Amino acid sequence: MKFPLVPAQNKEFDVVGFGTNAVDYLIQVPEYPPFNSKIELSDYTRLAGGEVATTMVGISRLGLKTAYVGRFGSDREGDFGLQTLLDEKVDVKFAEKISGAKTQIAFIVIDERSGERTVIWHRDKLLAYDEKDTPVKTAALGKVLHFTPHDTPACLQMVRRAKAGNTIVSVDIDNVFDGINELLPQVDVLISSAEFPEKIVGIKDKKESLREIKARFGCAVVGMTLGEKGSLLLCENEFVETKGFRVPNGCKDTTGAGDAFRVGFLYGLLTNASIETAARMANAVAALKCRELGARTALPTDSELLEFLSN
Repeated sequence: MKFPLVPAQNKEFDVVGFGTNAVDYLIQVPEYPPFNSKIELSDYTRLAGGEVATTMVGISRLGLKTAYVGRFGSDREGDFGLQTLLDEKVDVKFAEKISGAKTQIAFIVIDERSGERTVIWHRDKLLAYDEKDTPVKTAALGKVLHFTPHDTPACLQMVRRAKAGNTIVSVDIDNVFDGINELLPQVDVLISSAEFPEKIVGIKDKKESLREIKARFGCAVVGMTLGEKGSLLLCENEFVETKGFRVPNGCKDTTGAGDAFRVGFLYGLLTNASIETAARMANAVAALKCRELGARTALPTDSELLEFLSN
């Protein structure tokens, strides 16, 4: 099935990302500890993350041109996070460092038995955008605008400018929030967690919940990630069900797997793949990401992805 979306060609970037960056402190434990207990950690490390920043890194590794629009704190974590984007050839000329703010951080506890994780995070209010300082000039610079809806009034301005500029709009979403009913009708590609559709439309059945989201908001492509089981997408009244891939040598960490899925899916959209192929790419990138600790460490190059899919 072809995408019902055609990327514009006269754009400076393939994808512009607006939203979250973070520095992750990843803590490995033999098993997740019960409440009010102690456990010795196996190892810990500091790595860069954040949904949108990670997605821009992943798409850049696949050979496309990306830009990150977002805010860092004026701390050592901000210096570290910004440098990781520069190292990955993500354009950061629209990123900001906010004096006196702390960069978003997350402490992530990873169960070594399965690679599943628990995230404990904090975002400084000084990092938020409001309507008056929204960087709307960046919204239509890419073929795709990909965002997280943390600052809803600013996001509304961004997506409206993107739509007016013939830019495809993609959202990474997992929770219901004030303003969502105004925001989602502006979205072309809505890929969520498995839990989100029921949260917003109150329908437990996965397929019926996606049908209702599409009917209510009009998104061209709606779908959900299903972890190791794969994904479920709906486009033009047809469902695309795609199985997940086995993680080579076993799953080490699921942190950022959803971000990785969006990397592969947007890559498929931008390289003129069918929806079925884009979904396979998305599940493959997610599986490859889980090979190593951290949201970005094992994100593949384009040659790694194509080799994995050919086996």
